[in-house]
Amino acid sequence: MLNPKVPKGNLKEKWSNYQAESKLLNPANRKKVSIIVVGSGLAGAGAAATLGELGYNVDCFCYQDSARRAHSVAAQGGVNAAKNYQHDGDSVWRMFYDTLKGGDFRSREANVYRLAELSAPLIDHFTQQGVPFAREYGGVLTNRSFGGVQVQRTFYARGQTGQQLLLAAYSQLSKMVKAGNVKMYPRTEMLDLVVIDGKAKGIITRNLESGEIKKFMANAVVLATGGYSRVFRLSTLAIGCNGSAIWAAHKKGAFFAAPSFTQIHPTALPQSSELQSKLTLMSESLRNDGRIWVPKKAGDSRDANDIPEEDRDYYLERKYPSFGNLAPRDISSRSAKEQIDAGHGVGALKNAVYLDFKHAIERLGVEVIKDRYGNLFQMYEKITGINAYKEPMKISPAAHFSMGGLWVDYELMTTIPGLYAVGECNYSDHGANRLGANSLLQASIDGYFILPNTINNYLADEMKSEQPDISHDEFNRCIEKASERIKKLLMIDGVKTVDHYHRELGKIMWQECAMSRNRSGLEKAISQIRDLKEEFWKNVKVTGVNEELNSELEKALRLADFIELGELMCVDALQREESCGAHFREEFQSSEGEAVRNDEDYSYVSAWEYNDGDYQLHREELEFEYIQPTIRSYK
Repeated sequence: MLNPKVPKGNLKEKWSNYQAESKLLNPANRKKVSIIVVGSGLAGAGAAATLGELGYNVDCFCYQDSARRAHSVAAQGGVNAAKNYQHDGDSVWRMFYDTLKGGDFRSREANVYRLAELSAPLIDHFTQQGVPFAREYGGVLTNRSFGGVQVQRTFYARGQTGQQLLLAAYSQLSKMVKAGNVKMYPRTEMLDLVVIDGKAKGIITRNLESGEIKKFMANAVVLATGGYSRVFRLSTLAIGCNGSAIWAAHKKGAFFAAPSFTQIHPTALPQSSELQSKLTLMSESLRNDGRIWVPKKAGDSRDANDIPEEDRDYYLERKYPSFGNLAPRDISSRSAKEQIDAGHGVGALKNAVYLDFKHAIERLGVEVIKDRYGNLFQMYEKITGINAYKEPMKISPAAHFSMGGLWVDYELMTTIPGLYAVGECNYSDHGANRLGANSLLQASIDGYFILPNTINNYLADEMKSEQPDISHDEFNRCIEKASERIKKLLMIDGVKTVDHYHRELGKIMWQECAMSRNRSGLEKAISQIRDLKEEFWKNVKVTGVNEELNSELEKALRLADFIELGELMCVDALQREESCGAHFREEFQSSEGEAVRNDEDYSYVSAWEYNDGDYQLHREELEFEYIQPTIRSYK
C-alpha cells in the first residue's frame, strides 16, 4: 500500500509539524554523508547548492556542458507567489484552491498547500540572490496574471524569468563547487540506478565526450531531470530533454504516477515543416494583454489586418467570459484545436490561431507592451520575420509540461528508499493540469526548501548502516548491463535512423494520446508502439562508436526509453475512464464539450509498477479534507 506520509494536524500546520518532528543530522555527521544529484536545473542546482551549504558531500551530474544551460532557462513568463502586493484578494488559501482546482482535483491536498505556503518566502529568497524582478515605479515588485486565476500573483523578469532564476541558482551552485562541497560532472548522463538491499545506493553514468562508463556511490540519490514531453518529438522542450533517468529508476522499482498527464501548451509557434525538430514556446504571459481569435468564416484567407471586428471570433472570451484569454492551458489548447479542426485555422498550414495585441497597444501604448514583452516580440520576429506590433502573432498548441512523473510521498521520496525526485520529474503538486508559472515555483521550492528539510529524515538512520562501495557486485552487474545495451544498439546496423523512429512515435502519441483520447485510438496506439519497439531494435542504424562524442547513440538510448514510456502513457490513459484536466477522454464529455470527471471511481493517483513491462496499477486514494471537489468551471 502506498504511504504518502502526510503529517497529521491542520492543513496550515502540516509542514511546520513535519519539520518539528523530523530527524536531524549535526554538521559533523553531514560531512560523512554523500548525495548524488542528477540534473542541474532549478530543482537540481537549488538542491545541490543547498545540500552543499549544509555540509553534505554532493556529486551533481548534467548532460549539458554547463549547469547554466539546463532547460529551466527556457521558462519565460514568471513564477507565482501569494504575496498579494496587488491587494486583489489573493492569499495562500486562494493560491492553494486555484492550484487544486486547476489540476482538476487530482493532486494531494497537503503537497499543494505546502507549494502555496512556501511561495512567498521563495520570492524573498530570489530577491536576496539578486534576481531582477520587474518593479513598479515606486520600487515594489510588480505582478501579472497567468491562466486559471483571477488575481495577479506572477512575478517576472520581462520574458526571461527562468533564465534569471537559473543564473541565481547557478551562482549558489558555483559557490559550493568552489568551496569543495559540490563536485560537478558536466557532459555526463545517467544510464542506470544502483539499488542494493532495496535502497538507492548510486548510479551508472556515461561520459558523453569519451564514452567512459563509470560507477558512483552515495547514501542517497536525487533525480532532478525535468519532464518527458519529448516523447511527442515535437515539443517546446530542448532537444536533449529526456526521460531516461526516471525510466531507469522506474525499471528498478520506482512507481511511475499518472504518466498520461502531459500538458499541451496553447501558445507555441505552429509547426511549419515535417523536418522540424522542435517547437518554440511563446510565454503564456502574452495572454495577459493579447486577445486570441480566429476568422468566423471557415477557410477565410484574408490577411489578419483585413478581417474586420465583426468577422472575428474571440472564442475564449465567448466561451469562458469569467477568465477569457486566461482560461487554463488544457481548456485553451483544446479550444484552439476545435477551431483548427473546424477549418478556422490560419497560417500556411492552417494549423494556428491569432494572438493579437492591437487593442492592448491602442489602450496602453506600444512602449508599455515593449517593456512587458519586448524580448518575446523580438524572438517572434527573428523566427517568423513578422513584426507582432503591427500584425497578430500566429500560435498553436504544442506538447509542453509533464504533470506525471515518479510517484513521491510528502518527503519527495519515491517508492525506492533513498531515491528522491524533485521538480518536473516527479508527480507531486499539479494533478491533471499545471497552472502557468507554477513550474518554476515547484522546481525551486522542491530544491531549495523541501528536499533539504526531508532528506535528513532518511539519512539520520541510513548513515548508521554499513555502506557498500563501488566494488559491490550490484555496481558491476549494472555497469555490465549498461555496456551490453550500448553494444547491442551499435551492432544492429539497420537502415532507418533514430530520427525516423522518433518521428513515427511522435505521430502516434500526438494523434492518440495528446489533447484528446479515446478507447479505440489508445488500443491502436499501444499495438503500434509495440510494433515500433520491435522494429526499432531490429532495424535502427546508429552510426559511430561508443568511445567518442556520439549524438546518434545518445538519441538512440533516449528513444529506446521514450518508446517504452509512450506505451505506459497510453496504458494509463486507457485505464482512466474519465476526463480530467489535460486527460480528455472523448467518451466522457458534457453536451457542451467540457470534461466530465468521475470522482466516485477515479479519485486517486495511478502509480504504475514496471513488473517487467507488464505494468501493475497501484492507487493512492486522494482524500479531500478541506476542499471538496466541484465541477471545474471557468465560465
